[in-house]
Amino acid sequence: MQQYYEPLASRVRGRKVAFIGAGVSHRELIGQFVEMGAQVTLCDKRTADQMGELAGQLAAKGVALSLGTDYMQGFAGQDMIMRTPGFEFFTPELQAAGKAGAEITSEMELFFELCPCEIVAVTGSDGKTTTTSLIAAMLRQAGRTVHLGGNIGRALLPIIGGITPADIAVVELSSFQLISMRRSPKIAVVTNVTPNHLDHHKDMQEYIDAKRNILLWQTPPCRAVLGYENEVSRSMQADCKGEQVWFTRLRETDNGAFLREDGMLCMAEKGTVTPILPKEEVRLRGLHNIENLLAATAAVWGLVPVADIAAVGREFAGVEHRIEPVRTLDGVQWFNDSIASSPTRTIAGLRSFDQKIIIIAGGYDKKIPYEPLAPEILAHVKALVLMGQTGPLIEKAVRECPGFAESGLVIEHAADMAGAVAAARKLANPGDIVSLSPASASFDLYPNFEVRGRHFKELVNAL
Repeated sequence: MQQYYEPLASRVRGRKVAFIGAGVSHRELIGQFVEMGAQVTLCDKRTADQMGELAGQLAAKGVALSLGTDYMQGFAGQDMIMRTPGFEFFTPELQAAGKAGAEITSEMELFFELCPCEIVAVTGSDGKTTTTSLIAAMLRQAGRTVHLGGNIGRALLPIIGGITPADIAVVELSSFQLISMRRSPKIAVVTNVTPNHLDHHKDMQEYIDAKRNILLWQTPPCRAVLGYENEVSRSMQADCKGEQVWFTRLRETDNGAFLREDGMLCMAEKGTVTPILPKEEVRLRGLHNIENLLAATAAVWGLVPVADIAAVGREFAGVEHRIEPVRTLDGVQWFNDSIASSPTRTIAGLRSFDQKIIIIAGGYDKKIPYEPLAPEILAHVKALVLMGQTGPLIEKAVRECPGFAESGLVIEHAADMAGAVAAARKLANPGDIVSLSPASASFDLYPNFEVRGRHFKELVNAL
């Protein structure tokens, strides 16, 4: 296995390498880079006191530390700078370092450059985690050794020495990772592209262009799987370099995966339509998850037998924080949909239930419009508990939506998650459904949507 480490070692040996931040993946890589002969500097906006024992541990390994307010001064004189996805690529100091000769890269970019096996990658505004997880599950069901990483799973570059050419890597890629990538996977999936992360990208076009990088650097033979029902992902057909297939649940296609009128999930290829499994046998809740299953099917077609695809469709129970059942208490069902950090995700979640529900919404403001969410709330929600920065914005959009006055929608506000859960419990009667479906990011109160979702579950389970 050690032979697969050597290409990485030869890339960093004797070079001056700066890491931006000491997150989990970088922490592991920093030690490896030191062992491979790199001169490593950690650039972190935290002070040594804030880092605690880690600062001393890194210094003991010979890592130079550039910490605190002026941490970006550590970019000077570097041969390579390892960017974390959370650090914006177009930050002036980073761009200046690149112009001065530093190679600006990342854990995922180096992995794409050096990985000895084929890579399947998924991006999109919605559905990418479930689609990525389904692809990995299908390949494992077929007996493949799968390495799951990127935006989910674990960092893959630190384990590249244990990956063989016969394996397959399945990765989820965010726009923050893709924005600077100049390599694309053998199989690329774009689920959809809707307004998101506009607090970080300068405009919608920059966000779209970042997503396009998953396709732009493909070389045949390759495959691109695109969501047909989203205008932006459909338009990316023009970027495809090899085989291109669709997925859609709203119409039949002669080139890709689709939901037939009779409720059968099918795959069409070269004039042949292959039935896979009936919609009612799919374990995942919601029509948006039918789309995710179709996207995954189109991605693995030819690599995974139909029987294995169908088995995963019947057995896959979902991913944490995605319409995740939490508990039933006093006849009320509670669900955790903390992943719903944008209006489109919340809309998909609302449409997954066949009755009006109670939702907890609101959070950090990503500068996304809430007007498209308002009619869906009126159609699918009986009571709305709002919190966070976007609570007033969501309420304004709902109150100004035609039909609000006669909708009977109840709106309440809470100062935090504990207050929101308590308010939802008071509003709920036996037979009701309560879902955390924020339509907003978590960063006003939580470091990420996972922490938000777990706190919600703790509160609900303590009721």
